[in-house]
Amino acid sequence: MLRTGTTGRFFTPVLAWARTPLEPYKQTIDRWLWPDAFRNQDTSVAKAKQAISNYKKAVGDPTGLAELMAFYCEQASGFASDVGYQDESYFDALVRMFEQSVATANTLPTDTRDALIARLDRVRSISHKCGYGVGDDMDSILAKYTKRKDRSPQR
Repeated sequence: MLRTGTTGRFFTPVLAWARTPLEPYKQTIDRWLWPDAFRNQDTSVAKAKQAISNYKKAVGDPTGLAELMAFYCEQASGFASDVGYQDESYFDALVRMFEQSVATANTLPTDTRDALIARLDRVRSISHKCGYGVGDDMDSILAKYTKRKDRSPQR
């Protein structure tokens, strides 16, 4: 179940997920945000978000939660970009999850935070292909949460 291609699909080998508490949640998110058109599957933002909510209730680990949120954003933006999916509510949910993901990432230790922010920056870049101002909204969100604060006194 390694999805690869020249269309920008995120490389997410199942083996990388194997034997982790995140595996079933990622599989659910993947299923509902990147459906198999040949099997006549639909998208479901609600079911994908439910996987994150279920993880939060069952495990509650902030690092795992941030990982699932970033994964959600990667899947949603990748699917929309690759297949030209155009659904305003899907995009609205993506932007909201992006903001939650950036906010959550900022609560984590620096090394983990920086890795997640780099992934989310890639999502932001890809989302400019979606239209509907999705990429622009993400530009604003990322700028808002990742502003470097000048710590030197101004004179």
